[in-house]
Amino acid sequence: MTKTITDVICPFCGTLCDDLTITTDDEGKKILDVENACAIGAEKFLHASDHEHRKTRPRRLQEDGTFKDITYDEAIEYTAQMLAAAKKPSMYGWSSTSCEAQSTGHEIAELCGALVDNTAAVCHGTTLVAVQNVGIPSCTLGEVKNRADRIIFWGCNPAHAHPRHMSRYSIFPRGYFTGKGQKQRKIIVVDPRPTDTASIADVHLQVEQGYDYELLQALRAAVRGQEISGDIVAGVPKEKVYEAAEMLKSGRFGVIFFGMGVTQSLGKDHNIDAAIMLTNDLNNYTKFSIIAMRGHYNVTGSGQVLGWQFGFPYSVDLSRGFARYNPGETGTIEVLKRKEIDAMFVLGSDPGAHFPMQCVKEISGLPSVAVDPHITPTTEICKVHVPVAFVGVEVGGNCYRMDNVPIEARKVVEPPEGMMTDVEFLSAVLKRVKELKAN
Repeated sequence: MTKTITDVICPFCGTLCDDLTITTDDEGKKILDVENACAIGAEKFLHASDHEHRKTRPRRLQEDGTFKDITYDEAIEYTAQMLAAAKKPSMYGWSSTSCEAQSTGHEIAELCGALVDNTAAVCHGTTLVAVQNVGIPSCTLGEVKNRADRIIFWGCNPAHAHPRHMSRYSIFPRGYFTGKGQKQRKIIVVDPRPTDTASIADVHLQVEQGYDYELLQALRAAVRGQEISGDIVAGVPKEKVYEAAEMLKSGRFGVIFFGMGVTQSLGKDHNIDAAIMLTNDLNNYTKFSIIAMRGHYNVTGSGQVLGWQFGFPYSVDLSRGFARYNPGETGTIEVLKRKEIDAMFVLGSDPGAHFPMQCVKEISGLPSVAVDPHITPTTEICKVHVPVAFVGVEVGGNCYRMDNVPIEARKVVEPPEGMMTDVEFLSAVLKRVKELKAN
């Protein structure tokens, strides 16, 4: 006899689809089928049931380069001793776990004077800086679905990165005031490449790589009815800029979705400043909002929890006994390059696959712990790998969608016997760190 669980949250991307239906065996240990998820989300659920190919116990790197299985108690002791003894440890990641785990981890960081950083440091950190500079006129994805008839995708490709975003919220769904779905919407894609998302757009502005700031300012001028000098701006003909401006102004409700093509290209946070001010300009003619296309399913939550606890959303340095925040100085990559870190703790991310090689080599030489259900490049260079249960599959927890709406992820199956969750492991480490600091 099988069991069916409805209204399940997908813990893959920042869209946090909440309409999945999961079928399990009668014991609730194995997932048999996943409905409504994209291919990547479905694979995350099905992979969790593949216990034969998962590591279910912690392991420690040996001198000969091999790994030896250890107990959770040994992993907890190693982690606590490492963090308590370090003068300036880094605790990085936090984007693929629950808010409860983030909060517990931050308490450990405060006790140990650590640097706490999340993956925003290499993706949407510039967005957070821009929001602090000029504010942000935003909305929820529900408002987009029900009201938006003008959509811009700037520097992002949701067809690949957020596969159900267009079908659930932005292009195809029929909302309360958008009953005709795609037929009622106009789509603009700004991207240097002809992507799959661009192929369904009404207008594709093929901006020259690295010239997003110039195009944003030109579009602002066009919206205001000002003259644009030159025939081509950032690789885009002036006529197409005016066409796009008039299309945006003629709508009833619009939204700009922007991704790493804007946040990590030349200009960085100044690009986002300009995009937010473009949104502000459009609000003089119609209703417009702007939303960042966040990647990891709870990277938004990580910034929220850091904000509650320390007042800053990422790159928080607690080594002086109080929270300091200066992106570009207190970021994990910067301190690794300066060789200021003497221990590395990673949870919910994979810097071994995405950091500069100089930083990866530095991590490999440090006392280090990687907490991750998977085997990754990071787990292979850290001294201890601690596998844990999948949040949103084998344990519940609070997560934040890309539009800052909190959603409670659900447990659908049991984790492998004896496997700890993020919260359980971090709580045990916190308890042991308190004991070590008290002596």
